[in-house]
Amino acid sequence: MKISILLPLKENFSPIYPGAVSLFVNDTLKISKYKKNCIVYGNTNYKKKFKLKYKNIFIKKTIFKGQNKSYVEEFAKLEKKTNSDLIELHNRPIYLKYLVKVLSNKNYILYFHNDPLTMNGSKSISERTFLLKTCFKIIFNSNWSKKKFLEGMKTDHINSEKLIVINQSAKKNKINLKSKKKIITFVGKLNKAKGYDIFGKAIIKILNKYKNWSSIVIGDEPRDKIVFNHSRLNKLGFKKHNDVLNIYKKTSIAVVCSRWEEPFGRTSLEASANGCAVIISNRGGLSETITNGVILKKLDYLSVYEEVEKLIINSSKRKKLQSLSLKNFFLTHSYISKLIDNVREIKLSTNKKIYLQNSKKTLRVLHVTNFNERHNGRLFFNTGRRINNGFIRLGNSVLEFSDRDIQKNYKSYSDIYGSRTLNDKLRKTCYNFKPDLIVLGHADLVSPDMLGQLKDEYPFLKIAQWFLDPLNINGPDFNKNKNRILDKSEFVDTNFITTSPDVLNFLPNEVENFFIPNPTDPSIETLNNFNNNCLNDVFFALSHGVHRGKLKYSTVDNREKFISKLISISKNIKFDIFGINNVQPIWADQYFKNISNSKMGLNLSRGSPIKYYSSDRISQITGNGLVTLIDEKTGYRDFFNDKEMVFYSNVYDLKEKISKISRDEKLRKSIGRNGKKKYSKYFNSNLVADFIINKTLEINPKKKYLWHDK
Repeated sequence: MKISILLPLKENFSPIYPGAVSLFVNDTLKISKYKKNCIVYGNTNYKKKFKLKYKNIFIKKTIFKGQNKSYVEEFAKLEKKTNSDLIELHNRPIYLKYLVKVLSNKNYILYFHNDPLTMNGSKSISERTFLLKTCFKIIFNSNWSKKKFLEGMKTDHINSEKLIVINQSAKKNKINLKSKKKIITFVGKLNKAKGYDIFGKAIIKILNKYKNWSSIVIGDEPRDKIVFNHSRLNKLGFKKHNDVLNIYKKTSIAVVCSRWEEPFGRTSLEASANGCAVIISNRGGLSETITNGVILKKLDYLSVYEEVEKLIINSSKRKKLQSLSLKNFFLTHSYISKLIDNVREIKLSTNKKIYLQNSKKTLRVLHVTNFNERHNGRLFFNTGRRINNGFIRLGNSVLEFSDRDIQKNYKSYSDIYGSRTLNDKLRKTCYNFKPDLIVLGHADLVSPDMLGQLKDEYPFLKIAQWFLDPLNINGPDFNKNKNRILDKSEFVDTNFITTSPDVLNFLPNEVENFFIPNPTDPSIETLNNFNNNCLNDVFFALSHGVHRGKLKYSTVDNREKFISKLISISKNIKFDIFGINNVQPIWADQYFKNISNSKMGLNLSRGSPIKYYSSDRISQITGNGLVTLIDEKTGYRDFFNDKEMVFYSNVYDLKEKISKISRDEKLRKSIGRNGKKKYSKYFNSNLVADFIINKTLEINPKKKYLWHDK
């Protein structure tokens, strides 16, 4: 595992006068558990570097190409050789514009140390949208910086889990507060942006009044030429970072009175970490830098003077602030380094196949399918309900998301098909529910783009898809059904289909494809027809070609010819047939009432038989104890024998076997009982749900299932 860290061009990665970014990287990385895995890339003229793996990028000046672009291009060349798992960019969003062109498949983390709206590559909404789409995480040094990034953005971006705040850090020193001197310190550029003019006026007045106090000023700014002189005002110019910290150790009061909207404020942070009583302006992210201190209500020299004077006069308050600043300081290098490592770990662990959080017993499963609520429970026994029951019985927290119902209910003039609203509700549901697993069942209206967005937002998220419709190349709706599966293949981890994958050549290789049987469910398949004295011999119900629950008379189905032929050659056989020959389909409880009156159920599916494919009718027939009549070309002999199901080769063979069973009650009851027992034991909804979870999250790869590896 490798991590590349790219600093801004000309960032001084050196212990001598280091830049703020360099300090942050050095302080957090040197104690990171990934320290040995990281290489820092930069461009500096200083020979003495921090004690980390560092590569200096040398660029040639040219009139034809900007230095930033040359710098990034040289980094890209090095990175192609390094081939890191993660690239971390600091404070230069514009670099991503160049990098994604040559390193498009990389995982990026972008750190903002300044106001995003002032930086090339993040000023516009379109630029920030690009960053959101491209980066795994975007890290801000303050909530203020994050808020600035989100200005003008869409509401869905506001809730993005890609955006996180990790403050800067400082070393928490062991300070003897009794050794504090009567010193007031200012650190920063000596300009109006940093409020030096305000501080200067205030400090001269303080020094004139309080003869036993002095002041230290660290910094310089020749361009502004703000000059204040006093015998006890010590102007030291720029100092090494360690020298600054040593001065803070003996400082009693530190003043940070910036006019400028500080994205965070390292000076006040370090002053607080060294037990100073800190006075700050309420600008930008400054308020996030101190645990205990004074925040100026008004930014002028009189306010600074008054607050400093209060701390001089009230020594107990000053000492209390010093003590609390030190005691409550938590933004240590160790703390911040762990937060950064947690972000790295999430991304690096998702690069592995195995789901790393499967130690938790209860998963959050978001099940997206047509629960048919708008039709008042007409299909309470559909496969979606069965699989859903299985997820729940396994002890998972399951949230049902009925996509077709939502789509139908939210159609409007602005969203004619309701699909935009549907996808927006899915995104918001994920934000609230935080699923470990999304399971899609024929969720055609869920857009691939939305799945991609969710994958980006939730790094541990896995997505599975189940599909029941026929996939025979010579069968009905083949191209349509094929495309329904392929539509989401880029973002789906696993496909589960009711046809054997080894007879289908279109399935995407990048997705794991598995066969699942149509599951039976103990709460739905409650009949034991093998114990009943049934009035009818053969039950068959067709629902294809139905619009709003009623048969479309113009619809022609290949099964109608088969059934008509079977009836015509079968004498003294009582059929109970629905959905063809102008007989309306039956639904809901009526469906089961009719099943209860038949000895046998014909499992006749759309299209010509193909390996393992069956409509969900098989679970309803077999699971309720009817003798299941099934074409032997389906390959179900791989799972069941002649004592459990009846296999036929053609319509004439079927007719003979129906006649035999209708006359032999003992045989009928035996096959019905055996079929239900085996199907309910090995093809139940619990096992199918477990299989979906197990194969998608790779929890127990050695677990055996009757239908798997045949």
